[in-house]
Amino acid sequence: MNDTQRQQIERLRAEGLSYGKISEALGLSINTIKTYCRRHGLGGLVETPALMDAAEHFCLCCGIPVVQSSGRKEKRFCSDRCRNKWWNQNLDKVNRKANYEYVCPCCQKSFTAYGNKNRKYCSHECYIRDRFGGNYERDTNE
Repeated sequence: MNDTQRQQIERLRAEGLSYGKISEALGLSINTIKTYCRRHGLGGLVETPALMDAAEHFCLCCGIPVVQSSGRKEKRFCSDRCRNKWWNQNLDKVNRKANYEYVCPCCQKSFTAYGNKNRKYCSHECYIRDRFGGNYERDTNE
């Protein structure tokens, strides 16, 4: 590796390029790039990641700009809070495949359970009634 390649590595790393992208651009081994960067304090995650090729991306929930990292999956939300809020407000867009239809052995009502193929009862009250007998009544002081 010569001095111009070293300078190029430092410049490309400062621009936010990954080890792999720098390796492709300079025709050097990715391990050579990693070793050089780690020895010269350029290793780890880049502080200012390169933006993706597309125009500016915005959070689907709050609309603020979202910084995209090159070589990564496109981020659609600025935070976990926005992601959860948006998905809870847009349940019709969730592709739910694990819906199971059952008949409760206690009350004989049919019900649907998502994600639990071993469920037997439609509610905790029916479970208690069928398992232990008698009437299970909730505390009405709540």
